[in-house]
Amino acid sequence: MCFDHDSRPPIAPIAGGALDSRELTLTAADGNRLTAFEARAADPIDASIVILPDVRGLHAYYVELAMRFAEAGVDAVAFDWFGRTAGLGRRAEGFDYPAEVAKLTWAGLADDIRAGADHARSFGRSRAFSVGFCMGGRASFLAASLGLGLTGVIGFYGSPVGPGRGGSPQPVDEVPRMRGRVLGLFGGTDESIPPAAIAAFDESLTRAGVEHELRTFEGAPHSFFDRKADQFAAASAEAWDRILDFVREGAT
Repeated sequence: MCFDHDSRPPIAPIAGGALDSRELTLTAADGNRLTAFEARAADPIDASIVILPDVRGLHAYYVELAMRFAEAGVDAVAFDWFGRTAGLGRRAEGFDYPAEVAKLTWAGLADDIRAGADHARSFGRSRAFSVGFCMGGRASFLAASLGLGLTGVIGFYGSPVGPGRGGSPQPVDEVPRMRGRVLGLFGGTDESIPPAAIAAFDESLTRAGVEHELRTFEGAPHSFFDRKADQFAAASAEAWDRILDFVREGAT
């Protein structure tokens, strides 16, 4: 699991920064209904973002993250992965995510990503992005290969190599189909994503001419982007600043 149940994004709220927020239900191309949460900016820039959660689905962490993006001027939507098997609703403590994750398929994940990206574009911004964490980080990298017209994708500790949930392909293999920019954020002590894996992704992206930045935070573990992880506050602050710069480039 990426985070503990009581983990939250390490981003200070900005009073009055979000114009509106609501829970809603999206419908994927295969008819799946999935719970989502949107947050709209009071003073928006020309960019929106879809948030791809980790194995916990639409947890409070991602609801709060959507609010922080909106406060920074970026319209945001986060969604849940488990509508097909666990029904609608946010995922609270005690949610049996291992059982539900085992039922995932890459076809279903891809349809849900498309539904989330379509909703992000419905906000009327000319630039759309994705950001994901762990399983969602890998899915965010893969979103660049799905023909969604995303300006860029951001992945926190998403493994670019090896087997993935639901049979998802290796991002390193999908690089020739990737469009837009790629930002990867990794922990230097994350044993699940060794330096060789990041180097292989970097080499593949470079060879394909995909504009990218893969940033490793030395001494930081998997899931370092957490309000509780005080010792990694500097890495978290740098990561958040880099995300906002990545999204804001050309979006005023």
